[in-house]
Amino acid sequence: MIAIAHHAGRLAGIVLFAALMTAPAAAQSSASPVLGNPRGDVTILEFSDYQCVDCKRSQPTMERLLQEDTGLRIELKEYAFISPVSTTAARAALASQKQGRYAAFHTTLMRFKGRLTDDLVFATARQVGLDVDRLKRDMQDPAVTAELQSVAALTKSLGIEGAPAYVVNGRMVPHSENYDAVGYDVLKSAIDQARARK
Repeated sequence: MIAIAHHAGRLAGIVLFAALMTAPAAAQSSASPVLGNPRGDVTILEFSDYQCVDCKRSQPTMERLLQEDTGLRIELKEYAFISPVSTTAARAALASQKQGRYAAFHTTLMRFKGRLTDDLVFATARQVGLDVDRLKRDMQDPAVTAELQSVAALTKSLGIEGAPAYVVNGRMVPHSENYDAVGYDVLKSAIDQARARK
């Protein structure tokens, strides 16, 4: 349960939907990591922070959906807003794409229970087979900074004030004011509704 500030969920959903409909190109980015089917007919934008407890509680649901649905495309938005370690983890995750280990690194960090530190982030990187020296260099790539800035701007423009947050084919998945973990049934229903609208 991580929220920057409380807001009226229904109104936020309306504002978010309008923003996504007027700026779809800004919402989906070729720079953001993708899990699942790159050409899937349903895209979930997942906004999460590696320090967010409820993001981690939602992780088994995301893994289950990916296993069950071969038409699902999940675009990860590295929304680092909780602490400086969040930024370290997000930078490392984005940089791990250059070594082809994003999926393993992201999943391992999301499954980690406890408070992360910079040392734990890099220990996890080694655990999944990343060259940490190269990773640290790649973390300073201007493209990594640009992606983090893009996600921060996107969350602001869409009225997202916490995590986890999910957008399915341009529509925000309902969540509590405190951004609690989102369950399987809620996300599955959003996916089914997205397909029904096609």
